Amino acid sequence: MTLLKRGLSRRRVLQTGMAGIIGTGVAPMVFTKGAWAQEFCNDPTGDTVTIGLNLPLTGAYAEEGADEQKAYELAIAHLNGEGDGGLINVLTPTALKGNGILGKKVGYVSSDSQTKSDVARAGATRMIERDGAIMITGGSSSGEAIAVQSLCQEMGIIFMAGLTHSNDTTGKDKRRYGFRHFFNAYQSGIALGPVLGEQYGKQRRAYHLTADYTWGWTQEESIMAATEALGWETVAAVRTPLGSSDYSQYLTPILNSGADVLILNHYGLDMVNSLPQAVQFGMRDRQANGHNFEIVTPLISELMAKGAGESVRGVFGTSNWHWNLQDPGSIAFTKSFGAAYGSPPSQAAHTAYVQMLLYADAVERAGTFYPPEVIKALEGHEFDGMGNGRTLYRAEDHQCMKSVLVVQGNESPTSEFDVLNVVQEVGRDVSTYDASIFGGELGPAEPAPLCA
Repeated sequence: MTLLKRGLSRRRVLQTGMAGIIGTGVAPMVFTKGAWAQEFCNDPTGDTVTIGLNLPLTGAYAEEGADEQKAYELAIAHLNGEGDGGLINVLTPTALKGNGILGKKVGYVSSDSQTKSDVARAGATRMIERDGAIMITGGSSSGEAIAVQSLCQEMGIIFMAGLTHSNDTTGKDKRRYGFRHFFNAYQSGIALGPVLGEQYGKQRRAYHLTADYTWGWTQEESIMAATEALGWETVAAVRTPLGSSDYSQYLTPILNSGADVLILNHYGLDMVNSLPQAVQFGMRDRQANGHNFEIVTPLISELMAKGAGESVRGVFGTSNWHWNLQDPGSIAFTKSFGAAYGSPPSQAAHTAYVQMLLYADAVERAGTFYPPEVIKALEGHEFDGMGNGRTLYRAEDHQCMKSVLVVQGNESPTSEFDVLNVVQEVGRDVSTYDASIFGGELGPAEPAPLCA
């Protein structure tokens, strides 16, 4: 189905007709405010609704993308009344009925973003214009998320971000049409800083290796601020290309830098490569400045920990969620995902699944797919049952305020999935911050007169 067949042509016909009417001096009685309000991009008129999944199925974050796809497919099945219902059974409050969204069966199209921002934006454009997607979701790189979020603002399509941790996503680059359930680098600093101070003391010298794009930059900034507030000195911060496989040229200078802590601002396959290589360089066996040399991974997932193997044991980091939490939502999701796929879900899978349900619930509560009304339903909405405690979709920046986790690589794993231990669950009251510190403007809610 092409875009022009889905409503844009109707708008253009109306606009053309309007010009003709005005030109003849005839009053445009046919147009009312309400009629314009119902004109929007990809308004679903049949008995189905299409969601666009933009996923990094190749590239440095491909493993996260594959787990996200499983979660989206599970969420869509639950929305359509299939399976055990998963988190629909524990979401409170909820307007979901298990009969699709507003009675329309949910379908999807997908696109491989290749962990590249330009490819992600092109894929989202294609799914909106060619496939009629009413909402775009997914992604694992913050670069992808920011690029697609900006596109969705331009086209009047809601974007429910998948895994994106850069402060910029809901900071300087926030958009009215973009929403993020995942936590951010600033919240990692709030949660992780006190634990590092307690474990390693306040007289430390840190060396950062950082993925060279928006996520790495803001994580480096946030963790540097948190550790320097403890009294740590930053020795150096060196940028590395996204998708590197050999970090030896970056690791060698650390040995003579005077640092006694290495902070790896790497994610996905980048960390699966860099962390074991750092251990192979003997860094965890070293002594420096009278301390045992330590490695910290500020953002880490179960998939990364599994990939890094024994190297991750004892290493501290933060996570958005973990499958072995014992609240009803975490138990329900782990049970549904495990039954479907034979493994526990990752934090990427969890946030993808939750975003899908939150969008569907907002549409149900709004009673329409019209984006400005769905945005109103999400802004300031407070809910519970999704595994992070009582959560607020903050109106000011569209960032979810909820609990976050400090985790540590398991020293004695009992299975291939038992790789991270939750050290501390940091409550929403602690992880909440002032939205204004990162600047940015959300922009208008009214859709631009554009769908192409």
